[in-house]
Amino acid sequence: MQLDEIIQKVNTSSENLEFGITRRYVENNYELLSENKHLLNTNAREILNFVLERIESGFPPLTRPEMATINSINNYAKQFNLRGVKLAIKGNPKLFIRPEIQSYLNQDAKAVLEGMGVLEK
Repeated sequence: MQLDEIIQKVNTSSENLEFGITRRYVENNYELLSENKHLLNTNAREILNFVLERIESGFPPLTRPEMATINSINNYAKQFNLRGVKLAIKGNPKLFIRPEIQSYLNQDAKAVLEGMGVLEK
């Protein structure tokens, strides 16, 4: 993709409040976008700053399957479906070792996972 295309897609997705899509574009092109930060709108710049801080602090971005697992855990916990939560966490023990995971979980999921002993209180 050309620089103009990337910047247009990032700006358009952030204007449409599609922050997940914006984050993906930024994560895939953060080097190019950090050099041309002045061409991004305010929301896109904030997402770029967030992604750059995460990368500099050593946290690799979450993959698509990891985000799907977190979303399913959030949904199961909201419905208080403990069986679904157990199935979702069963194959992903490394995911819950990462310290930034708690910022992606809703309050229901945090309470359920703390009660199960998956997360520390």
